[in-house]
Amino acid sequence: MTTVLLTLGRLPKALELARSLHAAGCKVLVAEPFSLHLTRPSRAVAKSYRITAPNDDPSAYAADLTAIIDAENVDLVVPISEEVLHVARVAAGYRGKATFFCPPFEVLYGLHNKAAFAELAQSVGLAVAETARAGTLAADALLSGGEAVIKPALGCSGAGLSFVSPDNPPDEEQLTEGMVVQRRIRGREVSTLSLAHEGNVLMSVVYEGLVHAGTVAVAFRRCEDCEVAEAWVAKFVERTGYSGFIAFDIIIDENGEPFPIECNPRLTSGLHFFDHAYLSAALLNRQPSAPMFKPVKIFQEGHTTLAIAYSYILQPKAFVQRFGKVFSTRDVLWSWRDPLPFLMMTPASWPVLQRTLFGGKTLAEAATIDIEWRPDSPPPLQS
Repeated sequence: MTTVLLTLGRLPKALELARSLHAAGCKVLVAEPFSLHLTRPSRAVAKSYRITAPNDDPSAYAADLTAIIDAENVDLVVPISEEVLHVARVAAGYRGKATFFCPPFEVLYGLHNKAAFAELAQSVGLAVAETARAGTLAADALLSGGEAVIKPALGCSGAGLSFVSPDNPPDEEQLTEGMVVQRRIRGREVSTLSLAHEGNVLMSVVYEGLVHAGTVAVAFRRCEDCEVAEAWVAKFVERTGYSGFIAFDIIIDENGEPFPIECNPRLTSGLHFFDHAYLSAALLNRQPSAPMFKPVKIFQEGHTTLAIAYSYILQPKAFVQRFGKVFSTRDVLWSWRDPLPFLMMTPASWPVLQRTLFGGKTLAEAATIDIEWRPDSPPPLQS
């Protein structure tokens, strides 16, 4: 039996992956800084460990993760979300038998960094939204040339993002070190998620958001008419020889041309569209089998979608529209074989909700603030 350690349990995509691996006969373990989390009550999880959050104490996080791997004789370690860079940092200094399912730290960092990703894509002959590091002549040209977006080079979940134009110029503090300026492209916004191995795409999906919490989609639809986005991803994977999960946010302009605006070298909500048998076969054996997708084409994170609907209660038309989606869309947590995560989603999500209700954070920020990679995060461990 293959023992798999998932390095986060609070997000629905962790539950999706746990169910897929459990159905394939794996022993699934979860390492999570929260004592309560969505995946903990799942019958797909053999054991859940509470560990130190990487942004609380990186050294303790590395020690905790390594101790679980050794004690449980783990075969495969799979990062789930923004903690992927911290996991890769640990992997750089690990010399046991476990395989870490993520690229080397340097590769991940170069993709996570929005400026470095744009430079890499252009170096292999692929078009992206023009991006420049704040304070450079290229950034100044973007700011004076039309609509632009300013965001942290290492940001996530839309935190710190702002839209500017020559008529609405940025404040000086918006252009500090560590920020990037990007040309704003108008068009259809889609996201992708792919699993690649040595430059070949094993599985891939394109989807678009229907309901958003800030910039993060919490209800989403699989797209079947975005061949240009799929083709761009396949070229990037081939030309970089990439292996692992990789996701892109892409805007398709009015001419039908795809322009990626950033790369997420990790799992995203696109995972929910994949058939469990296909997903586990691709992940474990690099030999996926048909069918690739579940028959359901629209999913939602129901508790978040409902919370957003209630925020529009004083706007009847918008409220009815959003409230209707809650009851007409399949929830990512629900499974009649594994009902507890759905039934317990509110108490299991309390650590995230607490940060939102009392800490002034958005749901997306609350879910990642203790695991995101920061400019002051430590370098990779050495063996």
